[in-house]
Amino acid sequence: MAKTPEDLNATPDSPGHKGQPATAETTRLTPRRRTQALAVCISAAFLTLLDVSILTVALPSMERQLHLSSGQATWSIAGYTLTFGLALIPSGRLGDEFGRKKVFLVGMVLFAVTGVLCAVAPDATWLVAGRLARGIAAGLVAPQVVGLLHQMYPPRERGRAFGYYGATVSLSTAIGPLLGGAVLQAFGTADGWRWIFYLFVPLDLAVLPLAVRLLPEGRRAERRNSFDLVGVLVLGLAVMAVMLPLLQSGAWADRRWWLAGAGLALLALFVLWERSVAGRARQPLVDIDLFRERTYWVGSLVAAALYGGFTGIFIVLAQFLQQGMHYSPFKASLCTVLFTAGSAVCGIISGRLVHRVGRLLVVVGTALTALGLAATALTVGGSGPGDNMFLLMALPLLVAGCGAGFVIAANQTLALHLVPRREGSTAAGVYQTGMKIGTSLGTALASSLYFSQLLATHGDFPAAARVGLLGAAGLAAVAFVVALPGLTLRGRQDTAPTVGVLEEAEPAR
Repeated sequence: MAKTPEDLNATPDSPGHKGQPATAETTRLTPRRRTQALAVCISAAFLTLLDVSILTVALPSMERQLHLSSGQATWSIAGYTLTFGLALIPSGRLGDEFGRKKVFLVGMVLFAVTGVLCAVAPDATWLVAGRLARGIAAGLVAPQVVGLLHQMYPPRERGRAFGYYGATVSLSTAIGPLLGGAVLQAFGTADGWRWIFYLFVPLDLAVLPLAVRLLPEGRRAERRNSFDLVGVLVLGLAVMAVMLPLLQSGAWADRRWWLAGAGLALLALFVLWERSVAGRARQPLVDIDLFRERTYWVGSLVAAALYGGFTGIFIVLAQFLQQGMHYSPFKASLCTVLFTAGSAVCGIISGRLVHRVGRLLVVVGTALTALGLAATALTVGGSGPGDNMFLLMALPLLVAGCGAGFVIAANQTLALHLVPRREGSTAAGVYQTGMKIGTSLGTALASSLYFSQLLATHGDFPAAARVGLLGAAGLAAVAFVVALPGLTLRGRQDTAPTVGVLEEAEPAR
C-alpha cells in the first residue's frame, strides 16, 4: 500500500507508527477534508474566545438594566474567564483519553444552551451563574481545537495551521468590542446586550453538524486509565486561588497575597502528586515531563505575559472612550479596529514564517506589542476632550496589533512542536490555562490602575487611561524579557533556531 503524506510524517507518538492502530480519518485525511476540518476548528475557537471580549463594550448597558454592583459587573466578565481556565486541563485530558471530537461536540452543545440562559437572565445572579457555566463549556472546546490541529497536521505543516488559529485568536479578542458595539447600535443599548448572546446560538448550532461530519475521530488511548480526580481537585483549587484575587476587588484586596501564596503551594503539591501518579504507572492529569522541554515552558510563560498585556487594554479603552470621551459603544469600538486588522494579518504571516525565522519572530513581536501599547498610553494621556481618538491611536495600536499577531501563532507553534500527539489536548490545556491566568492578571492590573488613578485625580480620564495602558505595556515587556533568552537555545530542545529553519523533529520522550 502506498504511504500517505501523514504516514511519511508520522512521529513515534502519532497513530500508525510502529504498527499502532490508527483510524482512516486521522491518517488519510485528504487536503480538502483537512482544510474543512480546520475551518470548523477555528470557527469554534473564534466563538469561544469572542465571548471573552465582546461583552466589554456592553458592560455599561448591563450594569444599568440589571442594576449590577461593581463586583457583579466584574464577575459577569471575569467569571467566564475563571471557569474557562479551570476547565482547560481536565478537559484536555478527557479529550486525549476518550476522543477529542466527542468532548468538542459536548462542549459546543453546552455553549449554545448557556448562551440562551445568559440571554434571558432576569437578574444579576442568573447572569453570573450563566456566565460561569458558559466558561466551563468553552473550556471543554478550546483544548480539543488545538489537540485536533496537532493530530491532523504533521510537524512541518502545523505552522501554517497555527497561523490561521493565531489570527483567529487575535481577531476574536480584538474584534469583540467592535461586534458588540455594532449589535448595541442595531438593537439599542437597553436590550442589545441580550442580542449578543442570542446571535451566538445559530452560529453555535451551525458548527455542530459540520463538526460531526468533518472532524476526525482519532483514536482512544490504547489502555484506558482511571481519571486523576485528585489531580483535578488540587489543580482546580490552585488555579482558583491564583485567579480569584485577580478577579476580585474591594474586601478581597487584603487577602490577595495570602491566596496567591496558597495557590503556589497547591501547585507545588499538584506537581508532587502527579509525579507519584506517574511513578505508580498510572496516567497523570498532566505529564510533568512536558516541562523538560524548554521551548514549551518558555512559550507558555510568553503567552501568559503577552495575553496579560494586550487583553487589558480593551476594558480600559471601553471605559475611557465611553465615559470620558462620551463616545457611543460602536464609535468606541471603532477606535481599536486597526489593532484587530494588524493582529489578524500578521497572525497568518507569522504562521508561514515561523519555520524559517523561529523564535526571533516571537522576540520582535513582543517588543512591538510593548512599544505600541506604551505609545498608545502616552497618546491617550495627552488627549483633550475634542481630540479624534481614532486618528491619534491608529499607528500605535496598529504596531501593537501587528506585534501580537506575530507572537500568537509563532509562539504556539514553537511551544507545542515537540509535544507528542497523544498529549496534544492536555499540553494545549496547560498552555491555555497560562493564557487565561495572564488574561485575568492583565485585566485586573489594567482596570485596577485605571480606576485607582481615576479616583485619585477626581475624574481625570486621560490620566487614568494612560496609567492603565502603561500597566498593560509593562506585561508585554515581561513577555519580551522572557522570550529573549530563546535566541540562545541550542541542542535537541531547540529544533527551531531563530536564524535557521524549524526542523521536523520527533518528540523526545
